[in-house]
Amino acid sequence: MSQSHPRISKAVIPAAGLGTRFLPATKATPKEMLPVVDKPAIQYVVEEAVSAGLNDVLMVTGRNKRPLEDHFDRNYELESALANKGDAERLAKVQESSDLAMIHYVRQGDPRGLGHAVLCAAPHVGDEPFAVLLGDDLIDPRDPLLARMIEVQETYGGSVVALMEVEPEQIHLYGCAAVAATEDSDVVQVTGLVEKPEAAEAPSNYAIIGRYVLDPHIFDILRRTEPGRGNEIQLTDALQQLAQTHSAAGDAGSVGGPVHGVVFKGRRYDTGDRGDYLRAIVRLACEREDLGPDFRSWLKRYVAEEM
Repeated sequence: MSQSHPRISKAVIPAAGLGTRFLPATKATPKEMLPVVDKPAIQYVVEEAVSAGLNDVLMVTGRNKRPLEDHFDRNYELESALANKGDAERLAKVQESSDLAMIHYVRQGDPRGLGHAVLCAAPHVGDEPFAVLLGDDLIDPRDPLLARMIEVQETYGGSVVALMEVEPEQIHLYGCAAVAATEDSDVVQVTGLVEKPEAAEAPSNYAIIGRYVLDPHIFDILRRTEPGRGNEIQLTDALQQLAQTHSAAGDAGSVGGPVHGVVFKGRRYDTGDRGDYLRAIVRLACEREDLGPDFRSWLKRYVAEEM
């Protein structure tokens, strides 16, 4: 199946959460700015969007998120000090974040859920399909998930979600998809979605992880979506309506198109809670050429001697 659909150029990164699971560290520091080795988590996400060809990035922020803007802005005093010292390596690292992409910002006045945060992007996105990247999920650049999702959207139209198989006892932590096979082994059609179901009620063990490519019709649905789980406007609920509407329309099609899922089996670093955040740091540090050899040797000794 091959169709022509508008080229995706914009990425939306919701970053308005309060980060309560990381208190007190996030009392004055946005959770997106917590370092993962030596870069804040948010920079990994922007780099992923840019690697997929999305150079127009909108961050949906909230109160106390000014450090996000400062990080992606120029710091002339620091740059001048490093230049005067002849520290070209650190100067390049400082300048890298400000040269990554054209980054815009909009504030989500009230924390009313992911669906509401995405809706805040409507004036910037307009009538184009767009990507949404959540900062809790870091995807290894060697496994180009977002690029594959864009490819699927350009082929099938509609919206695309990233799916990952999880153990049944973990499915209550995620949105969950009911699926049907397609001609592509890594692509499924999503026929239904439910937000954080109990294991006995889950339609599958396919969990939605934090990457989406969305048809702009999602905005019309989000405007009509009532608060759901947690009294928040859930993006999953809006996608469920899209999937159901398309299934009911059958071959006649539907406004907004189908919902497909890309089944991801690559490397994902979950920074959503404290334990997974620490594991993500260890895994990434072990794989770094500059840090890995010494760090892995120390880690082996530590485990052998202390554990």
